Amino acid sequence: MSAPNPASTGLFINGQRETGQDVRIGNVTAALAVANIVKTSLGPVGLDKMLVDDIGDVLITNDGATILKSLEVEHPAARVLVDLANLQDQEVGDGTTSVVIIASELLRRGNDLVKNGIHPTTIISGYRSALKAAVSYIKKEMVVHVSELGDEHLINAAKTSMSSKIIGKEMDFFSKLAVDAVKSVKMNATVADVAGYEAMGSGRGDVAAVTEAAPGKKQRYKYPLSAIHILKAHGKSSMESHLIGG
Repeated sequence: MSAPNPASTGLFINGQRETGQDVRIGNVTAALAVANIVKTSLGPVGLDKMLVDDIGDVLITNDGATILKSLEVEHPAARVLVDLANLQDQEVGDGTTSVVIIASELLRRGNDLVKNGIHPTTIISGYRSALKAAVSYIKKEMVVHVSELGDEHLINAAKTSMSSKIIGKEMDFFSKLAVDAVKSVKMNATVADVAGYEAMGSGRGDVAAVTEAAPGKKQRYKYPLSAIHILKAHGKSSMESHLIGG
């Protein structure tokens, strides 16, 4: 009897196909290993990571996407988490560590349910139902219209993003500086601006278009972030930073 044609089986010479529980456990283990690397860098008391490459260059950061980009991850399942962090960084610009930890924990809990005899398809359906319920609750109970947000809310949002960064100790100063800088480039948005932003998604970092519903009318504004420039002055303290209107 002749050997099966490798082209028909999708396998290369000396290759082997792995399925079942061992592969599932291996995928979950790889994802958890990636999450464990960035887990200790999460939050305002998270630790910075010192990364040293092959030529001796040193990088110190606690940003999840930056850490994962610097790692040579080869496992396919682990690469999914790396791509997830990169996508989160492009679309939102924050929360890269959180999405990796949440995704890995969902995989771990799902694997435990599979061990208890629940089919993976049922688990995925449950996750999707939970996603719909969570999004519905957030939209109904937690979403606040932008017209109702004052500077205090914007500053608190900026503080949240800065709390785990190097400048976290001076977040009161820099959060107000950031809010003032963004508000200084506010301008009316045209229909083309809004259509382009909605087509590109939130990953379009140069323009952020929002709707502010003033009493009796609706007006859309845009904030061209590319109009904000940061100039570094060597030898001075970061607390000497200030906003120059232009």
